[in-house]
Amino acid sequence: MEQNIGKRMKARRLERKLTLKQVAEKTELSISFLSQVERSKSSVTLESLTKISEALDVSPSYFFPQEKSPKSYILRKGSGDELHSEQSRFMYKDLSADLPAPLFEPILVTLLPDDEKGAPFAHKGQEFLYVLEGILTLLMGSEEHDLYPGDSVHMESSTPHNWYNRTDKPVRFLMVSSPARFLKNSGK
Repeated sequence: MEQNIGKRMKARRLERKLTLKQVAEKTELSISFLSQVERSKSSVTLESLTKISEALDVSPSYFFPQEKSPKSYILRKGSGDELHSEQSRFMYKDLSADLPAPLFEPILVTLLPDDEKGAPFAHKGQEFLYVLEGILTLLMGSEEHDLYPGDSVHMESSTPHNWYNRTDKPVRFLMVSSPARFLKNSGK
């Protein structure tokens, strides 16, 4: 899976005529790290993937292409794959189906136990999180909150934030965010 992320990342970067240095400046990630991801020598966190997606003007789901029925607006339980790699501490499932030019992107995220990687980060748009199972630790600004099943948060993504699973059980939550292309066109 990491190999596909790297290949798609490089293809999109070249399509946008961006150098690794330019992507590094936009993401605040090192050139060497980005190069390693492109060559499938390093895994990527959800935080880094979000930064890379924003820099390349794509949704994080761009890196996880899914086989979908033609023109299907309904995504049935069990359809599509929950995507992950051996090295990553998260699993990701795009729930957007085939609606053209969606205004928001729903993603099912699973954080594996004892996941506490990454510093808080900010990006354009808004996010909505709804905890389905487990205890999600949300860092928002300088405050930390434990969210339990049924808890939710709707926030400006420009507030530095991150989330963690500090427990010994998986945490599953729904994340709904604004796609980068919509934010770019709306001036936000």
